[in-house]
Amino acid sequence: MEKIASKSKKRANFAYMTKELVQRVANTIEAHRLIKKGGRVLVALSGGADSVALLRCMMSLGYDCEAAHCNFHLRGKESQRDESFVNKLCGQLGIKLHTRDFQTSDYASKHGISIEMAAREQRYAFFAELMEGGRYEAVAVAHHRDDNAETILLNIIRGTGLQGLTGIPYRNGDIVRPLLDVGLEEILEYLRSINQDYVTDSSNLVADVKRNVVRLQLMPLLRQLNPSISDTLLTNADNAHRVQDFIRKEAYNINKVEISDDTYAIEKDDIRDFILLFEIIHPLGFTPAQIADIWKNIDGQPGAIYRSATHELLRDRSQLMIRKIQKYYSLEIRYSTVDISDITTIDKRPEVAYLDADKVGSDYVVRPVERGDRFIPYGCNGSKLVSRYMIDHKFSAFQKQQQLVLCKGNDIVWLVGQRIDNRFKIDWGQTKKVLIVEVYSDKKL
Repeated sequence: MEKIASKSKKRANFAYMTKELVQRVANTIEAHRLIKKGGRVLVALSGGADSVALLRCMMSLGYDCEAAHCNFHLRGKESQRDESFVNKLCGQLGIKLHTRDFQTSDYASKHGISIEMAAREQRYAFFAELMEGGRYEAVAVAHHRDDNAETILLNIIRGTGLQGLTGIPYRNGDIVRPLLDVGLEEILEYLRSINQDYVTDSSNLVADVKRNVVRLQLMPLLRQLNPSISDTLLTNADNAHRVQDFIRKEAYNINKVEISDDTYAIEKDDIRDFILLFEIIHPLGFTPAQIADIWKNIDGQPGAIYRSATHELLRDRSQLMIRKIQKYYSLEIRYSTVDISDITTIDKRPEVAYLDADKVGSDYVVRPVERGDRFIPYGCNGSKLVSRYMIDHKFSAFQKQQQLVLCKGNDIVWLVGQRIDNRFKIDWGQTKKVLIVEVYSDKKL
């Protein structure tokens, strides 16, 4: 009788565990608005305990599931075993399975990256391909609570900003993580309760990469000092997330003065702290080392330019000027010659120049400013270095870089968008023909 009662109690515990875990996942999905109820979901399925639990749980919640499996061909027969397992599992569950084979070692060698990074890039590129056309609401991946704690600890070890302390996000674009509030032991207990088997990746049992060292050696050691170390790390992550949200709101409210379509300026006085500067420009691709240097020298000699893959930042006199890097942009120059008697008004826009056509002649070119360029600004008698003119008129380094000149031989005819040369101005008593030059560009002059 005792054995029967014990078995009955165990089954009741299993049933409770099954219901509780599924409900917690449902709560996570609802709280973070990950997927609409009953929506179609692509589940990343490796065959391991966490991904198998994710698939079974999503099905229990009534989602229309399909699965995606990547064979990275890194573990010989084990890789083939995993693919066979997920094929069989999806067949039993009536789930459509998408598979893709990758030569991961070759990819890593070709791109000069680690095997781990190569697998990650290939995996998410495959998911993005499957997401095309809006076939699914999201891709569900099986990162769980313990993965999150390990990630936070790894980020601390590597050195991280505030973002790294917040851990793994519930959503990142199309990628969602419904299991982030569930621990590995709970996942294993859930699988036992529904009699669901899974495969084990033997490489996860060897401390040969940083994450495995953290999982197999460091976390057990930390649990001796603090049995609730995972909870502690995740509580700190929640606090870091709240701080980050506050800083982001502060950064959003900082006034950004638009200079052109791709350039804006921020007053240095508005950036009161390093972490605020970090939040503003780190998303633009600037590295922590660059940001530290910008902050250290924020009141230093103006003119320094910092570049990320997509943006440039100029440390100017009282501002930080930021612009998108444009490798190519359109530039169109239109020339027309008219009799002076046909001119009734002068277009005073900076993009237009009215010149004495006979003085300019036909041998003229437009080029960037060069070192030593000199001209006689309209209204002046003496010549002036173009570089001096730009300093006097407070050109930023960005403006200096893109400044153009219209030249006749070695003589500057027009500092484009600024001032014509006095030697080529219209003389209303003597000029017969007028050369009108107009510049059209997708960059503001």
